[in-house]
Amino acid sequence: MSETQTDILLISTDRAAEVGHSLPLALEQPNARVTVIDNACTDETAALAAAAGARVLRLERRLSWCAANNAAIATTGAEEVLLLNADCFLAPDFLARLRPRLWEPGIGSVAPKLLRAAGAGRPLGQIDTAGLVLDRRRKNNLVGHGAPAERYSTPGPCFGADGAAALFRRQALEDCAIDGAALDEDFEKYAADVDLAWRAQLLGWRCAYEPSALALHIRTYSPSTRAKVSAQERRMQFRNRYLMMLKNETARGLTRDGAFIAGYEVLALGHVLLRERELLGGYRDATRLARRALTQRRAVQARRRVQTPPFGLRARS
Repeated sequence: MSETQTDILLISTDRAAEVGHSLPLALEQPNARVTVIDNACTDETAALAAAAGARVLRLERRLSWCAANNAAIATTGAEEVLLLNADCFLAPDFLARLRPRLWEPGIGSVAPKLLRAAGAGRPLGQIDTAGLVLDRRRKNNLVGHGAPAERYSTPGPCFGADGAAALFRRQALEDCAIDGAALDEDFEKYAADVDLAWRAQLLGWRCAYEPSALALHIRTYSPSTRAKVSAQERRMQFRNRYLMMLKNETARGLTRDGAFIAGYEVLALGHVLLRERELLGGYRDATRLARRALTQRRAVQARRRVQTPPFGLRARS
């Protein structure tokens, strides 16, 4: 085992205001080394990190969320890796609660309970997410989003961990990597965590949900905030669903759930034509990226160990 038990990778893209609150909480986690990913920041991120004694990974050119995290994963070596967004604020015992679950047989990642926040130290009394779910329509969602904070208090399996704060075995990340990258950089950010979770399930890695591990999170894209998100961001999220289906769908899964998927596609197209025509470009974007997705598909499917992942698997309320 490496000398540092957990590498915490805290990413900032001009988020110094949040780093000032999230970094001290990350540094308080026992047996962990914090790397602040300075994603070509023009604010005080690097100065705050250096003053606090954190390791700084300075990226001279601004990268996507996926590419920046991939770069940080490649420059660290602990057997546990915590992906952490700057707007996520950890409880003091956060890692202590997650770690035992990570080393249960077959577990590759652990999802904490994230609570909605309007700012650091400003909880809203609601769940942000109790892990990720991918349903039979191949629509991903945040489990429990908006539910009272005391709900979803039972540990158990779930489909995947939200990238805002997700603990992984490095072995699982390496096993899931394609061309050395755990996160698909074509996704840029949205649904990349779902894509990774789906791939991990296909390769036999399971995710555990641990509700006693708590953190506050300021969510910028969710069912409750989607109307405020730019058309470009919504189009990216829309196209990424097709990319992850191209990469990860199986013949058995398509045979079982084809009717659900087709029905949803008809409804989605109708919604786009009637309500959000700006999303039409998502079909074009997905087509443009399809060749690379299909190349990655061959790498995923050649190593597949599970016939059909547990679609709809979610933490219990």
